[in-house]
Amino acid sequence: MYRDAPARRGPAALGLRIAGSSVSLLTALAVGLFLGSRFGAEPLAPAAGEHADHVTEPAAQQVWTCSMHPQIRMNEPGSCPICGMELIPATMKASDGSDHVEHRGQVSLSPRARALAQVETEPVTRTEPRAEIRLLGRVDHDESRLRTITPWTGGRIDRLLVRTTGTRIAKNRVVAKLYSPEIYTATRELVLAASQAKKLSKGLHGAAGLGASTLEATRTRLRLLGVSDKVIESIERTGEAPKHVDIHAPFGGTVLERHVEEGQYVTPGAPLYSVADLSEVWVQIDAYESDLAHLHVGQEVELTVEAVPGQVFVGKVGFIDPVVDKRSRTARVRVEVKNRDGQLRPGMFASAVIHAGAEKSKSQLVVASTAPMFTGRRSVVYVEVPDAERPTYELREVRLGPKAGPVYPVLAGLNEGERVVTRGTFLLDADLQLSGGRSMMTLGDDRADDERPALAVTPAFLETIAPAVLAYLEGQERLAADDLTDARSSLEGLAAVVNELDPPGARTVREAWQKTASELGGHARHAAQAETIAEVRSAFEHVSVQLERLLEEFGNPIEDPLRVAYCPMAFDSRGARWVQRDEVLRNPYYGAAMLRCGEFRGTVLPRERLTVRVGDSAPPPPAAAAGHHH
Repeated sequence: MYRDAPARRGPAALGLRIAGSSVSLLTALAVGLFLGSRFGAEPLAPAAGEHADHVTEPAAQQVWTCSMHPQIRMNEPGSCPICGMELIPATMKASDGSDHVEHRGQVSLSPRARALAQVETEPVTRTEPRAEIRLLGRVDHDESRLRTITPWTGGRIDRLLVRTTGTRIAKNRVVAKLYSPEIYTATRELVLAASQAKKLSKGLHGAAGLGASTLEATRTRLRLLGVSDKVIESIERTGEAPKHVDIHAPFGGTVLERHVEEGQYVTPGAPLYSVADLSEVWVQIDAYESDLAHLHVGQEVELTVEAVPGQVFVGKVGFIDPVVDKRSRTARVRVEVKNRDGQLRPGMFASAVIHAGAEKSKSQLVVASTAPMFTGRRSVVYVEVPDAERPTYELREVRLGPKAGPVYPVLAGLNEGERVVTRGTFLLDADLQLSGGRSMMTLGDDRADDERPALAVTPAFLETIAPAVLAYLEGQERLAADDLTDARSSLEGLAAVVNELDPPGARTVREAWQKTASELGGHARHAAQAETIAEVRSAFEHVSVQLERLLEEFGNPIEDPLRVAYCPMAFDSRGARWVQRDEVLRNPYYGAAMLRCGEFRGTVLPRERLTVRVGDSAPPPPAAAAGHHH
């Protein structure tokens, strides 16, 4: 479970149960600046030119709060009883005790405060959302163009004329010489039959016909053994029976595999060479379940490989696997690509870009991707209230579709033309929280609907799964150190460890582990296959989400406390979490660039479960641990 680190507490804080997530130190400072402009820089007395009736309003009562613990509300300045920080002005209360807030889900700013908060809005528009999906894959040969060269009869391979794989061969090229007792016997019979037919042709008519039929039967036998008419004619003309027969390639292509050695005996139909036509290849890419909604057969795909920098290959989706892999949680997508110049070689890694939605013409309501904030399963935006005397913004819950590039499709909650806040949303939310309103951080927990009894795990179970957590922590440390090679190696090790673990326990516990392990291992495997450190970090976010679920389901299996950290600036300020062991922040999403960027959201003690996740209503960590660092 989450445990707060030791903090300064006054007598007034004894027994206090804190509800609500902490506001980061950086946000608090910014909020303090523009709150100061609201409650300090701007006098409450009416300025020149304002209506006189404003002077007769009831006298306002100042309320003081803590920027780190907004649930603390005092009628006089002082220090926070929890963290000791100096209290700052919060909302103004009238003498009758009512807040100067018309609606608990609204926040109003003065023009000066709005400028300090750098609030920007954009209208909800109707357009055709298009998503740019980036996936990784591997070049493979076209299975429909793969063939095998085999002998027509058994014998001994006395000579190989194609010894190395990768060799390009033309149709009808001689690839091997075979000694076959059966063919040698048949050729000698052909020589004898040809000689007898020649002699009998000068005798009686019946004898000549018999000799000709015998000769034709011998020819037919050789044809069935794979001897060409050209060779048969040569044998009849020279009267010599060759000891070896040539094996010809019935098709052209590139030799992918050689199956025999010189001197090896083979049987009829035994594979000698595997040959593929590489003028068209496949690129097998792995698509997550969330990506499948954007993919369809016939879709155009752009491909790049490191071996040919700057070159973009264009292919089409030819097949989407109807079955999702149980462990990796991905579906195989096959892209068919022309390869006439042979620049794409089987085994190469390829980066795929799919422009989803380009073929569709249906327009949808969309909102900028910077507008929504996410808490648990909820998505909320701040909507500008029209015709308000002061800039006013209302918190509204919305339902969004999958992200499509720079926008989210709006399924419910917004209307075309409404203006939503695209910059400054967290400052607005912090201000609303400080003023006691209904902010994103105080929304009810929507995860409580599917609560279920905790799984009964044993110490032996936790001891068995501990290597998985240790492998994750190793990957987190390597990313924080900007070590791409070791990070990929650690994540590949995590995928392998998860695949091999077989912890003891009840059936329900084992089933829950298998589900968690398949998702954790699949995301780790995908991260290990990424080529750049940016791609590894992007995939590592999914790995971290799965590790949090592991800690929720089964608890912390190692002997050290684990700390859940959060960086609000990761991935274009979308924010991302991770788990680490160190007491000092080590950000895996930025590395040395901003190693200390982030905040601790809580601690999971050994053998205890993670009971609260980011975005849930939970006791905030004390100021010393929760401040946002850079």
